[in-house]
Amino acid sequence: QVQLVESGGGLVQAGGSLRLSCAASGLTFRSYTMGWFRQAPGKEREFVSAIRWTDDKIVYSDSVKGRFAISRDNTKNTMYLQMNSLKPEDTAVYYCAGRRFGDIERAAEKFGSWGQGTQVTVSS
Repeated sequence: QVQLVESGGGLVQAGGSLRLSCAASGLTFRSYTMGWFRQAPGKEREFVSAIRWTDDKIVYSDSVKGRFAISRDNTKNTMYLQMNSLKPEDTAVYYCAGRRFGDIERAAEKFGSWGQGTQVTVSS
C-alpha cells in the first residue's frame, strides 16, 4: 500500500524558511514522478513543483520560482521542498503527490497517490 507522509510544516514569519519532507513507502519510489501541491482555505488545490522520475527534470509554478527548491533522495525514498523567502500568500496545506511512471503534470488529478498534508502558516 502506497503511503506518503509529509512533515516539516509550521508557523514562520514572512521572509523565513521551512523545509518540507515527504517520506514514501509501499512503492518503488524511483519510478514515481513526485510533486508538491498546496491548498489555501477557500481556494482550489494548486501546483507548486514537480520532479520527474526519469531524469529529475524540475518544474515550478511562477509563484514560487526562485524561492522554492524541490529535490529527492531515492536512497531514502524521500522528497523535499526547501521554501525560502516565504510570504503570507504561501500559507496553505502542502501536499505531496506521486505519479507512477508519469511525466511532469501540473494537474492534481494526474497524480494517483497523495499524502495527508502539512500546514504551513506564514505571518506578516
